[in-house]
Amino acid sequence: MWVPVFTLRKLFELLLPVLICVSRNHCWNSEVSFCPHWTPPPPPAARATMDDERVDSCSFSCPHDVHTVHLSLKLRVHFETHVVHGVVRLSLLAVRDTPSVVLDTKGLQIKTVTASNGPASFSVRPAHAALGSALEITLSSALKRDDTVEVKIEYETSPSALALQWLTPEQTAGKKFPYLFSQCQAIHCRCMVPCQDTPSVKSTYDAQVSVPNGMVALMSAIRDGSDPDPDDALRTVFKFKQPVLIPSYLLALVVGALESRKIGPRSYVWSEKDMVDKAAFEFAETEKILQVAESLVGKYVWCSYDLLILPPSFPYGGMENPCITFVTPTLIAGDRSLAGVVAHEIAHSWTGNLVTNNNWEHFWLNEGHTMYLERLICGKMLGEPLRQLEAIEGWNRLKDSVKVFGEQNPLTNLIPNLDGIDPDDAFSSVPYEKGFGLLLHLEQLLGGQEVFVGFVKSYIDKFAYQSVTSEDWKNHLYEYFKDKNHLLENVDWKGWFYSPGMPPVQPKYDTSLADACLKLVDQWIKAGDENLHAFGPADLKDMHSFQVIYFLSELLQAQEEQTPPPFSLKHVQMMQQAYNLNDVTNYEIRFRWLCLCLQAKWENAIPLALRMVTEQGRMKYIRPLYRYRKNG
Repeated sequence: MWVPVFTLRKLFELLLPVLICVSRNHCWNSEVSFCPHWTPPPPPAARATMDDERVDSCSFSCPHDVHTVHLSLKLRVHFETHVVHGVVRLSLLAVRDTPSVVLDTKGLQIKTVTASNGPASFSVRPAHAALGSALEITLSSALKRDDTVEVKIEYETSPSALALQWLTPEQTAGKKFPYLFSQCQAIHCRCMVPCQDTPSVKSTYDAQVSVPNGMVALMSAIRDGSDPDPDDALRTVFKFKQPVLIPSYLLALVVGALESRKIGPRSYVWSEKDMVDKAAFEFAETEKILQVAESLVGKYVWCSYDLLILPPSFPYGGMENPCITFVTPTLIAGDRSLAGVVAHEIAHSWTGNLVTNNNWEHFWLNEGHTMYLERLICGKMLGEPLRQLEAIEGWNRLKDSVKVFGEQNPLTNLIPNLDGIDPDDAFSSVPYEKGFGLLLHLEQLLGGQEVFVGFVKSYIDKFAYQSVTSEDWKNHLYEYFKDKNHLLENVDWKGWFYSPGMPPVQPKYDTSLADACLKLVDQWIKAGDENLHAFGPADLKDMHSFQVIYFLSELLQAQEEQTPPPFSLKHVQMMQQAYNLNDVTNYEIRFRWLCLCLQAKWENAIPLALRMVTEQGRMKYIRPLYRYRKNG
């Protein structure tokens, strides 16, 4: 997608009223939170100039013609028909002379279109299976460069909109009320709002959401109070403001019977009543994680950081929606052993949300940097050896993804060509772990962690509030390390960026924690039936939960790769007797343990696996468990 080159003064004048600090935030849980530390983005003059010849093959919209600077939403949620009736006002800036505006849509019923500069007509082009349809709005008065216009669109979503997940009461934890949540990443916002659905465009927004009384609406924005719906006494309108520029995929909405608990000076946890107190305990260290992240890469600019625990049927691990991260309830282990996963979503507040990939081919800029920050936070809180162990496990996940896709599959490139490809079809651990591998390699090449963290912070400072490409990142890398360009010239950039398969270089790791796990793996594999009684609870007593996860992962890999499989039915039965893994509440451990049991064809594990796949809907767990059951 083209990124516009525009008159900076004109855009700043247009944005200024929107970007004034929100002085207060009316919560509907009897407390008022303030955001005195929030400051607006710097004037655009402080931002890097980017050329206008970049293409986002996943979007029909034309940011080289017009650029969305703000959108204002009025949404009315209808659970009985599974549709959202919407009115959106898009404030647009003309980047060059143009007679029309093109927006992305998918499955939307467009009812009316009007423009502030006179009458407007519209047409919807034929649909593309993955990308949806282009909505072309022809203006009666053509726009000149630097002109502004507001386009108002009334529309209705489809009951089958991919962005909107409608749950029946039976699919929720409480079993009494329906539930709605959105998932706009990567290109599904166009199913919920007609927009420029490309990460190359960032805008502010405000919203009003009408929902049935007794239900709560939340969005990826600062809460701004609620009022009775003036048009319907049986409904309530919740209001929101997002004064920080965001791409369309970070627009998020949830409606449900929600309660909250305060877990920090800028954080609440939200959930259905059945889970909210457990969640408050589990994520009580959220503020500590935020503070560690700020110590590494600078001030958190989003004012509030809330967590939403979705119903058990939520299929994903988490989504970094600004101001309110969506997470799976499978993180609630009861002992905070998985709460560190939130560090990944918190890290996205800087890498992904504040600095954003220009299009989905550069997705590694979001996820590779976020994995790097997540593991830095982990290292600061739990020790550098644990960061190294997580890095080793990440390298193994990357090998698994490359194996699934195929070593020559171009989708295993760090920068893949997505022309004609739905970015959802290209999703894997490659941008996460190959991207992290590159950053760790550069850390080791250029002087160590403290030196390279300085670069990451500089990268964030330079490109904050912008969308960037890998070339922007690389140019800044060379600029920042101008005294070490001779080292950078030795990096195989083509191999890292554009070659399929595993990276050209594997980083070096501290293997101290991994070695302890591998030693125990070796002991189990080599143990004969007569020696299995030698194992006991003391084996795992001093291990961090991530070491137990790594231990089981290595056993499972050996079980899959070796012929005959080294782990017998007797082995898993005795491991249960030694470690009582059937009763573990940590889903990551429980998942790997059940996979191992199914691989060894232990029938007693089948009811436990069935319970796991029916009590939650996370695809990460469900698909492998069904596969192992089928193969077993």
